[in-house]
Amino acid sequence: MTIRPSEYPPPFGAREFVAEPSDPLDERIEVGVLIVGAGPAGLACAIRLGQLVQESPELAERLGEVPVAVLEKAKQPGSHIVSGAVVNPRSLRRLLRGTKGIEDMPFYGEVEAEGVYFLRAKTAMRIPTPPTMRNHGNYVASLSQLTRWLAEQAEEAGVTILPETVAEKLLVKDGRVLGVRTGDKGRGRNGERLPNFEPGSDILARVTILCEGTQGHLTGIALDTFGLEGESPQVWALGVKEVWKVERPLRRIVHTMGWPLRAGAKYREFGGSFIYPMGDDMLTLGLVVGLDYRDAELSVHDLLQELKTNPFVHKMLQGGERIAWGAKTIPEGGFVALPKRLHAPGLLLCGDGAGMVNVPALKGIHYAVESGRLAAEAAVETVRPGRTPWTPGALGVYDDAVRKSFIWSDLKEVRNMRQAFGRGFYVGGMLAGAMTASKGNFPPGNLETERDADQTIFRTGRAKRYPVPDGKLTFDKLSSVYLSGNRSRDDAPSHLRVRTSVPEELAVLWERMCPAQVYEAAGGTVEVTPSNCVQCGAITAKGGRLTPPEGGTGPEYTLT
Repeated sequence: MTIRPSEYPPPFGAREFVAEPSDPLDERIEVGVLIVGAGPAGLACAIRLGQLVQESPELAERLGEVPVAVLEKAKQPGSHIVSGAVVNPRSLRRLLRGTKGIEDMPFYGEVEAEGVYFLRAKTAMRIPTPPTMRNHGNYVASLSQLTRWLAEQAEEAGVTILPETVAEKLLVKDGRVLGVRTGDKGRGRNGERLPNFEPGSDILARVTILCEGTQGHLTGIALDTFGLEGESPQVWALGVKEVWKVERPLRRIVHTMGWPLRAGAKYREFGGSFIYPMGDDMLTLGLVVGLDYRDAELSVHDLLQELKTNPFVHKMLQGGERIAWGAKTIPEGGFVALPKRLHAPGLLLCGDGAGMVNVPALKGIHYAVESGRLAAEAAVETVRPGRTPWTPGALGVYDDAVRKSFIWSDLKEVRNMRQAFGRGFYVGGMLAGAMTASKGNFPPGNLETERDADQTIFRTGRAKRYPVPDGKLTFDKLSSVYLSGNRSRDDAPSHLRVRTSVPEELAVLWERMCPAQVYEAAGGTVEVTPSNCVQCGAITAKGGRLTPPEGGTGPEYTLT
């Protein structure tokens, strides 16, 4: 029997999350520009808007009492942020315009040296660094820390940040976006009102800018509602990372490919690992695997534990202690999966939510920052006297700006590289080499992208080979969730939409895939523990749907 996750769609409809404003007129909250998501894109957008408001009293007056507001679903900015990260600073320099230098930013230092290695179970062979992966002039960071720093800069620029606030519904009337409705708080498992119940609110704005990051909830709703889907479907990878306190400093950044992933085309296992220094006494390591894999027993979390048993990796960790853990999806569809338009009347899309990630270069942060800056400038242009952001096409100036930017040229040049690896590691590697040499001119067209959920799945018994957690080098999922700082209520309504009666292979796939042990296969059914969820978004790629949880819940990352 052939099984594909897409054959078992979740009980979900986009229309459920689109509404007209419903609060009485005197209870609606009005802001000038509303940004959803306090990540790199959203905060860059907020900082640029703050700069423009400070430069123009007339603009400040037009945008009202609260000219710029940012909604963030986490406990604070950065709490839900996970990345490697090695950051290209060009967008930050442009955004901050000399007011802050590299020395002011919370970086762990400039990349001093780097190496790429091909792994087998017991060996590591250094190979030439692919041109797309060279990091001279880039900086190592905890993106969670960098995000909190950007939030401080935004607040200094006069921006209002509202944490623990979920944007649940897109407010749309007469074909134009008017703002969002925030989610209720204080509901019980079955939706009943608890003593601490707080209803959501309508927040109206002249322009709404969605910067939700990977698997953005309202971004997905907007793509569906306004018919903005790109030429090809979006696909994702899942990254799981750890931060370690170590005895010996690491003086270079390391990337690996090969083991523990399998090279055969039938497995579709694309990915690799990263190991980055965080000062003299910490390092971060992680594994990223494309979610178009087919083996139901593949677990990225457990593969990361297996990776650490390789002597090359183990040596870096000897005598150390794991101090942080996190997991997040990464959009990998690239240029061909970008939305056909990055705007709708009253609405703009930015950053990872729109798929602005360069997979071969392992970069997305500087694209997010640049897109946020460009969105801010486009929004301001449409609120000047005689202009309106609701006129069809008015916000198209943002699309024009993105197309003229390095975001567009960079992504176009590598548009087929991720797709090439659907043919296996070795064939994909050869094709990627030809694409790099031709600067994207080979092949002349666009390769086909297959949805993650459309892949047929099978079982291989792979799980038997995962190392037994010892609590020192290798760890189980639940201890990892604890390390994430997850504080979700056990009695909160479920924010996860999945079929609970599915074939055993699909139930096993969800159980193994989830890094937080949310799903458990139980004889043809799936048992779900939503309070474990760290909101990585993998379930949306593989047949379910992540919807907004209660504001302020989920992980509280600090070093990821």
